[in-house]
Amino acid sequence: MSLLSIVLPSYNEEQNIAHTTEVLSELLEREGIDYELIFVSDGSTDGTFQEILKANKKNPRVKGAQFSRNFGKEAGIFAGLEMSLGDAVIVMDCDLQHPPSAIPEMWKKWQEGYEVVEGIKNDRGKESLGYKVSAGLFYKIMSALIKMDMNASSDFKLLDRKVVNVLLTLPERNTFFRALSFWAGFDKTTVSYEVQERQFGTSKWSFFSLMKYAVTNATSFSTLPLQLVTMMGIVSILFSVILAVQTLVKYLSGTAVEGFTTVILLVLIIGGFLMLSLGIIGHYIARIYEEVKGRPKYIISKVTDNVQGEIIGNWRKKQ
Repeated sequence: MSLLSIVLPSYNEEQNIAHTTEVLSELLEREGIDYELIFVSDGSTDGTFQEILKANKKNPRVKGAQFSRNFGKEAGIFAGLEMSLGDAVIVMDCDLQHPPSAIPEMWKKWQEGYEVVEGIKNDRGKESLGYKVSAGLFYKIMSALIKMDMNASSDFKLLDRKVVNVLLTLPERNTFFRALSFWAGFDKTTVSYEVQERQFGTSKWSFFSLMKYAVTNATSFSTLPLQLVTMMGIVSILFSVILAVQTLVKYLSGTAVEGFTTVILLVLIIGGFLMLSLGIIGHYIARIYEEVKGRPKYIISKVTDNVQGEIIGNWRKKQ
């Protein structure tokens, strides 16, 4: 019988662990799907891991790990993928804003032979205006950078074991799961869903955290920002040529003036382009610096008793 692993990255979600476990377990048992639930506590400062331990004692199909500190959602996803044993793996939010009701349809699509089943949002659900604006801006930036419609896409997806194995072989530390699963290829299909309201707690994403997430993922997956530096240089050169021609014409016609304002504007524009270019290049250098050091994506400090393998700093499965 095929096994389905469900990976649930969790950050300060102590109120959701028991509820999520109950909802998913009831659904999967009713559908006759053999399963395991993998909660990864991303350095939570509340009782998230304690709740995972409680859920594990009630249901041995629940597995969990606790990071030594907050490493981010991407690290939580990849830790869950590496801990998974299923023939297919679903990644979804711990707060169940990704609806469990879509899981049977995703499972059916996988049984039909599809290797990646993407969850596509029909509706974002009830969100504050500020969050909708920041999320909309994030998705517009990411869509433009990686040439993929990020507005509808999400982390809610099913991956065949062969796809999971491919993703786990990628050596980079700065990962972007949503885009990497798209980049990997394989036979894809989609399942539509509507974002559900949280039962407990509030979203941990703010405008600034979304923008930081966008910049980090953009520079880890796309070189387009570096191409923008070249474009800014071309614009700066064209602007300088136009001003030079204008100044020469005025000089030859005898109407030249001091030009103090023009010089100041030219210095400010070119200086602004230079500083922005240095910032973009610096961000890529920082990404290179992090990759060259070769540090692990995450460090696991605790696991539930039913997790197979050894823990030496970061997660390593026994061969």
